[in-house]
Amino acid sequence: MSLDVGLLGSWDEDDVAELAAVMVDCVDGGASVNFLRPMAFEDAVTWWMTALVDPHSRTWVARDDDGTIVGCVRLGLPQQPNGRHRGEVGKMLVHRRARGRGAARELLAQLEARAAEHGRHRLVLDTETGSDAEEVYQQLGWTRVGDVPDFALTADGELTSTTYYTKGLLPR
Repeated sequence: MSLDVGLLGSWDEDDVAELAAVMVDCVDGGASVNFLRPMAFEDAVTWWMTALVDPHSRTWVARDDDGTIVGCVRLGLPQQPNGRHRGEVGKMLVHRRARGRGAARELLAQLEARAAEHGRHRLVLDTETGSDAEEVYQQLGWTRVGDVPDFALTADGELTSTTYYTKGLLPR
């Protein structure tokens, strides 16, 4: 099976439902992405409906052979005069049934390319300390900056540390 990855420009109710399904699957699978399990599908729909109209962010999606969204990542574009060179990566989500097929790698590659085209040459992200995502980010050239103890709650409501990563996009 192949994946089609691209920027989500216009979207419809089906896209929102598919994004919500990915988010619910990730949270139910234990991902610490600002929500607790069990996550209600309606809460995920509400979150996406608000997020997708934010003019200062972009969303990329990975679609399966049948066109169903199985992964996503978002780029926040700070608007402060001293922050227009950076971007904040968030909601890197890949449905459990689509993992191991390169979705995260391709989503981040497209996000990084587009960010660089628009002058965003310093990216930052955070993830749960000790999560599987850490290995992915390190393999993709992200640099671990440090940990903040007891910063977030796990999907089960337990305190956990958060690890911050950064990546520079300027040629060396």
